[in-house]
This record gives sequence, C-alpha cells and structure tokens, in this order.
Amino acid sequence: MVLSNYTKEFRYNWKLAAPVMLGMLGHTFVSFVDNIMVGQLGTAELAAVSLGNSFMFIAMSLGIGFSTAITPLVAEADAAKNFKQGKSAFKHGLLLCLLLGIALFLVLFFSKPLMYLMKQPIEVVELALPYLDLVAFSLIPLVVFQAFKQFSDGLSMTKYPMYATLLANVVNVLLNYMLIFGKFGCPKLGIVGAAYGTLISRVIMVAFLWVLLMNHHKSKDFVTNIKIFVWDKLMLRKLVNLGSPSAMQMFFEVAIFTAAIWLSGLLGKNPQAANQIALNLSSMTFMVATGLSVAAMIRVGNQKGLQNYLELRRIAISIFLLGIILACVFGLFFLIMHNQLPKLYVDFDDVVNFKDNTEVVSIAATLLIAAAIFQISDSIQVIMLGALRGLQDVKLPTLITFISYWVVGFPISYVLGKETAYGSFGIWLGLLAGLTTAAILLYIRFNFLTKKLIDSKHGAS
Repeated sequence: MVLSNYTKEFRYNWKLAAPVMLGMLGHTFVSFVDNIMVGQLGTAELAAVSLGNSFMFIAMSLGIGFSTAITPLVAEADAAKNFKQGKSAFKHGLLLCLLLGIALFLVLFFSKPLMYLMKQPIEVVELALPYLDLVAFSLIPLVVFQAFKQFSDGLSMTKYPMYATLLANVVNVLLNYMLIFGKFGCPKLGIVGAAYGTLISRVIMVAFLWVLLMNHHKSKDFVTNIKIFVWDKLMLRKLVNLGSPSAMQMFFEVAIFTAAIWLSGLLGKNPQAANQIALNLSSMTFMVATGLSVAAMIRVGNQKGLQNYLELRRIAISIFLLGIILACVFGLFFLIMHNQLPKLYVDFDDVVNFKDNTEVVSIAATLLIAAAIFQISDSIQVIMLGALRGLQDVKLPTLITFISYWVVGFPISYVLGKETAYGSFGIWLGLLAGLTTAAILLYIRFNFLTKKLIDSKHGAS
C-alpha cells in the first residue's frame, strides 16, 4: 500500500465534505446555542430541553436517515448523465420526505404523555411539554430541507445547503436572544422562545435553499416544472428500499444516545443536564465525520455509476484515513479541554444554582473523557455507513447497527449506568462499546463487498 495513493485524495475529499460538515455543524449549532442560552436559566430548564430533544432526535434520525436514499441515486444518475433518472429520484424523494415529516410530527405530538411514564424529574417534564410542541412541528420543514439537501449533495453541489444552514443559524441566534430573554420589546418566553427560534429558522432554511437551487443552471431543471401527479412505482420502491434501512441505521444509533438521556434522567436532573452538555459537544465532532460520510456516499455512488470498483475502493479508503486523523485530533482536544468546555453551558455567577452548576460541570467533564475515546470508533462507523450507502448496500448494515447498539451497547449502558455502579460514566461506556462494535463490523462488510466487486469485474474481463 503506497500511502500517497490515498493522501492525494485528501484535498478533494475535504473540498467536497467541508460544506457538508459546516451545514451539519449548523444543525448542531442550533442546539448548541439553545443549550447555552437555556443553561443560563437553570439546570432544570437545560434538562427540559434535553428531554424534549431526546424525542426530537429519534424522529429526526428517521427523517434524515430516510432522505439519504436520494443522494446515491442522484450521484449515480449524475455520473451516468441520466437527467431523467436524477429528476425522478429527487421528485419522489421530496414527496416521501414531506409525507414522512408530517407523520413524524403527528407521532411526536401524540406521544407527549409518555414523558410522565418515564420516571423523569416532574419539574423537567412540565417545562419540556410546551417546548416539544413547537420543535416537533419544525420537523416538517427540516425533513423537506433534507430532501433538497441530499439532492444537492448528489449533484456534488454541497455548498448550497451549507449557505442555507448558516443563514438559519444567524436567524436562530437572534430569535433565541430576543424570545428567551425578552429583548427588543419581545415577550420573555424562556425555553419556549428557543422552540420558536428553531421553528422559524427551519422554515427560512428550506425556502432559501429552494431559491438557490432554482437559480443555478445545474439544478434548475431538476427542481422546476415538477409533474406532481405523475409517479413511477419503480422509483418509489427503490427509494423506500434504500431509505427505510438507512433510516433504521440512523435510528438505532440515535436511539441509544437518546436512551442515554433517559437513563441519565433516572439519576436526576443534574446528571441529565451533564449528559446533554457532553452529548452536544461530541455531536459537533460527529458532524465532521458525517460530512466525510456524505463525501464517501457521493464519490462511491459516482464510481458505482462508472463501474470503476478499484477506484471506488481507493477513494473510500482515502476518506476513511482522513476521518481517523481528524478523530484523533478531536479526541486529544476533548482530553485536554474536558474540564473547561462544560463551563460554557452554565452561569457560575448564579448564586442560587451554584451547587447544581458545579455538579453538572464535574459530571460532564468525566463524560468528555469517554467521548474523547470513542471519537475514532464513531468516525469509522459513520464513514463506512456512507460508503456502503454509496454502494446501495443497506440491509446487512442495518442489522449490524442494531446488534452493535442494542445487543452490545445498551445492556452495558443499562447495567453500568446505575447509581450503584458507575452512574453517568457507565452509560457512556455502553455507548463506546456499541460504536466500537459497529466500526469493526461495518469495515469488515465494506472490505468484503469491494473486494468481491473487484474480483467479479476482473474475473469477467
């Protein structure tokens, strides 16, 4: 293996992935801003946002996961210069995402009473309920945005979703400041103000991306003159067959992190608030790996369309190596800064809540050590998933993610996360075990498939 064969791809991979990273980080930054601003109100409010978002994360995972089916189909059609196939993938994907967004909102809206059955702190539940109403409704524009984003990524136009997300972040920060704290003559709404900011910014985000795509020569014909009532059953079936397993892959991973939120709630509001801080920080580095995963999905999808399997494997491994390097950097950063980073989320000048805030920071600092360790596993598993989606291999990876997170990871979190065991740190040891198992098994799957494709092509020739 000549290392330069892989490192020479780093620049192009980064160029393709960086806008996706920034766009994904934008989504996480909305949560980051919400957490920091809400954290100034108190630990109960921060825990309430954590509880409300735990329901949101599950629904988002299904919507975002399903929408990823659009990218490899568009990327393959783009490489093959098949406009009709690409437009069909986008149109049908957009419709399915809209229907899914509405369905997810309704499920969340009617599942709110579950909060009372989950043995969470009652003051946290009471604060979370009105917050969840609004952020649940914001799922509809978010999942529709994902359809446009995945289409844009499939055409290798990764900058435009980034622009839309950055605009949404600016709007969200301004609205949060005005509505949470009652600035510039606005009512002081507390955490409900954060929910309004999220909803409005997501509506603006999808509208802005649509306008950008309608005004670009490469994408204009795809997103205009759509024949709404003409449907292709074969394309619908292909999207559902690709999207459903992809949605379940993301669901299994996000659900175990959501379970960590609920398990933390059993330990009390301070462990739950600390878990939210560590989760928010680690999710930012995960979005960088997700950007590389999308780059892997696009480039592998392109090479699949060209049936160039040797090049496909080389490119995927180059993205894999870049991901490991970045994961090591983030892991070191978390280890060095694990005591300082959690302090961003609380107000140490708040004399009334000083004891709670100190406990939250102490627990979160410990969790960041676990987060530092699983950076490599997390990066490997998400990049391998992206490469496998580019190959349109989704069924076995779905089984792998289920086994990794729910057969291996969750039982460890449940047993070690009890107050009589390791508490919050024990919960995160389970996350580490699940991510590591997924990384190993997904890499084995990718290695097997690509070698099989190369051997079959060379055998045929």
